[in-house]
Amino acid sequence: MSRLVVVANRVPLGDGSRSPPGGLAVALQETLAAEGGLWFGWSGRVVAGPAGELQQRKAGAITFATLDLSRIDHGEYYTGFANRCLWPAFHYRVDLATDCGRNFDGYIRVNRLFARKLLPLLDRDDDIWVHDYHLIPMGEILREAGAHHRIGFFLHTPLPAAEILVTIPAHERLMRALCAYDLVGFQTAGDLRAFHDYVRYEAGGEVLADGTVRAYGRICRADVFPIGLDVDNIVAAGEAAMDSPSLRRLRDSLQGREMIIGVDRLDYSKGLIERFRAIETFLEIYAASRNRVAFLQIAPPSRAEVPEYREIRRQLEGEAGRINGQFGEPDRVPLHYLNRSFRRTTLAGYFRLSRAALVTPLRDGMNLVAKEFVAAQDAEDPGVLILSRFAGAARQLSAAVIVNPYDTRAVADAIHRAIAMSGGERKERWGDMMKAVRGYDIARWRNDFLAGLRGPAGAGAAAT
Repeated sequence: MSRLVVVANRVPLGDGSRSPPGGLAVALQETLAAEGGLWFGWSGRVVAGPAGELQQRKAGAITFATLDLSRIDHGEYYTGFANRCLWPAFHYRVDLATDCGRNFDGYIRVNRLFARKLLPLLDRDDDIWVHDYHLIPMGEILREAGAHHRIGFFLHTPLPAAEILVTIPAHERLMRALCAYDLVGFQTAGDLRAFHDYVRYEAGGEVLADGTVRAYGRICRADVFPIGLDVDNIVAAGEAAMDSPSLRRLRDSLQGREMIIGVDRLDYSKGLIERFRAIETFLEIYAASRNRVAFLQIAPPSRAEVPEYREIRRQLEGEAGRINGQFGEPDRVPLHYLNRSFRRTTLAGYFRLSRAALVTPLRDGMNLVAKEFVAAQDAEDPGVLILSRFAGAARQLSAAVIVNPYDTRAVADAIHRAIAMSGGERKERWGDMMKAVRGYDIARWRNDFLAGLRGPAGAGAAAT
């Protein structure tokens, strides 16, 4: 079998010194641990001088190869174009997409740097799997340098509608680069539809019935591959955590109340301001239930160098203080807001302890937290998932209580419905969702994408 080479913006150090930084890294580590191969990308370190030399480390079946970034490269590629242009635009926040033109050259420069450092590491029959919005140009740059490998790309964020895409000054360059891949994968049918619409109406290309796309003189394939979990791992973690000291302390602190949990990276796309206001609405209109529930919001900070992230942290701290000031009692407050990370095993226990989870992003590619909550539940007494219709997971987890996160009254009503829901209805909903989570797990995601990438030859070649 061909060796798998994964290219991603962030790579764990491979020495066990830190946990993977998010859902993408967790999924990739599980994938490479199963198949073996090379994981290439940024080390996460920023150095004062020019980008450092390539560093390699072997850990089990995985070889980690990383580069440090210079301050200017980090500022233009990562903070600038990737996270102040593409991230907000891809999440429909065009108002926050700034400095797109000024930082695009740095984005391309770092993609070229990565490609130049990766090429000598490649074996002739490697399969290359590039990940996410940071590295859209990577496949095209590798092709220009003479790489004839099978190269696939998976987008973990949403792909916005063509009307949003065209607001990005470099939209044509980015979409042309996508068409240089053999296979392009998306989280949802909506994302795939957005890609097809751009190909048809902006690029003047065509989309064939078998998923083949012809545009910019290239042929590629595109399809939907909704990312999943290592389900058994989450199930076991949820069961094991219930006897841990931290879970016992948390259970005791509830004083008989039901816990409603939210776990999100601190990001404006997660709808946290709107969620806090929905909690406030619940406390206002369901006064008789105030003492029945306790809300726990875990929101680890991220991208602190980006001004918009500092601002949302400030807003959330103010909202939490205001809500607790209005509805708290001397011996308890309704909302516990924690701005730090927890181990995945601990979170699995928190999920299992909770009567409901609020997963209400304004826009999300998939949202693995929704699936983790489902997997962690006690089958005999499962909690209720309250899920945004704008999360990619809503397509698979339709048995959740689906809400519009912009409608704070509807979310408040969903909270009330969740704490009043009968055990029979909770079991039925959970059973449907668990079937979906197990039916498309991390192995299915990996195998389906790689089968598509390694399938019939012809895609990715020049169109004739």
